[in-house]
Amino acid sequence: MAETVVIFDFDKTIIDVDSDNWVIDELGFTDLFNQLLPTMPWNSLMDKMMEEIHSNGKTIEDIVEVLKRIPIHPRIVPAIKSVHALGCELRIVSDANMFFIEAILKHLGIREYFSEINTNPGFVDEEGRLRICPFHDFTQSSHGCNLCPPNMCKGKVIERIQESLGKKKIIYLGDGIGDYCPSLKLTETDYLMPRKNYPVWDLISRNPMVIKAEMHEWIDGEDFERILLEIIAGISVSIDHLFSADCKLQTIPISAMPKALSVPH
Repeated sequence: MAETVVIFDFDKTIIDVDSDNWVIDELGFTDLFNQLLPTMPWNSLMDKMMEEIHSNGKTIEDIVEVLKRIPIHPRIVPAIKSVHALGCELRIVSDANMFFIEAILKHLGIREYFSEINTNPGFVDEEGRLRICPFHDFTQSSHGCNLCPPNMCKGKVIERIQESLGKKKIIYLGDGIGDYCPSLKLTETDYLMPRKNYPVWDLISRNPMVIKAEMHEWIDGEDFERILLEIIAGISVSIDHLFSADCKLQTIPISAMPKALSVPH
């Protein structure tokens, strides 16, 4: 199944919550976050909150311990392992940040299953403070998409991935408003798995005709696993059918072989 690439959103798709909100709430900074939220973009606010958390004596280890407790449906990790075992390439496109995502994936023991993570950079500086930067530096120029937040257009990421994949099929899973733009980029040969009753599903439901990909909604981790594996099985059957139709091997009796190809006695 190397011809299939599965692309996951992260927050509320692989994990059951928003990782930014989870860290802020668990460390006790919800009130400050809500106070500052109207004053700056989300991505910039998260960098500011990491500064506040650091200045209040919280360490990187404290953040990692909080991330280890993040809720995840029990069928998600087995599903990811199964999909990888079937030979699919796995990638992440997320508006979270690299530090949070990698800390969670390493804790779950599945970091090595993903060939690429596209997200906002997150790193620990020389003072031991977590810095969170925009994927697209909107202070220098705009990415030009009015559907996406200023720091990241997932649609442009999908377009770049599509250019590198050739004719490979994409299965895209997501839940949020930011997953709408990449959903519009998928083609008729791709598959879209929007999480039902979440923002991306609501947007698509208003005008489903704008989606070219074959759509399969899902509700929880059990759906996530079952539907994803069903799609991959269907792709596999389709590929096997095409192979058998186009590449039938004919049995040629030895007596009919050219002498140069005959098996010596």
